[in-house]
Amino acid sequence: MQLIKFGHACVRVEVDGQRLVVDPGGLTDPRALEGADAVLVTHEHFDHFSEETLREATQQNPALRIWTNTSVARELDGLGARVTAVGAGEVFTAAGREVKVYGTWHAVIHPDLPRVGNIGFLIDDTLFHPGDALTVPDVAVDTLLLPVHGPWSSTGQLIDYVREVAPRQALAVHDGALNDIGTTMIAGFLGDDGPGIGAPYHRIPSGASVEIG
Repeated sequence: MQLIKFGHACVRVEVDGQRLVVDPGGLTDPRALEGADAVLVTHEHFDHFSEETLREATQQNPALRIWTNTSVARELDGLGARVTAVGAGEVFTAAGREVKVYGTWHAVIHPDLPRVGNIGFLIDDTLFHPGDALTVPDVAVDTLLLPVHGPWSSTGQLIDYVREVAPRQALAVHDGALNDIGTTMIAGFLGDDGPGIGAPYHRIPSGASVEIG
């Protein structure tokens, strides 16, 4: 399984010539969708979901399928059976990969702000993208895509989250708002110099790829 990071929260998974894209939002280079067979969207926030980009992608590729939660599916009204709304506990196949759905809600930013729905995707029982939540799957995870920066979490919470998930490795996502100082600081806490998360931590530069699984 080849994982390519496309900035901030978006990744593309390539296996056996098929491409599965997760969270191509408003901060994502549209080229992430080139040749994509399927798209997964965790929630409606602009940095994870771009209606314009997805509608254009479906026009260019009539075979493209999208799986997401009910809120995003409503935003993509008119695409018919090409968009499937899914929720926690469901299992489906996208781009030849088995995908399991976990979680229901976005992490709390502040009690005065309404929460939106958020689902995480476990791909082939190997790769877990939680979106904007610290959801813990009920199965072992090989690679955890860790949202390292957002207005809804602290580094201390991330440490405890990785310890609880206990993946083989944690890869940074959701880091587009950090400068070099911020990414270095977080790596210090999540890496070997920190209190320990129980798994190796790596940050993949945008555009780079790694083999996982």
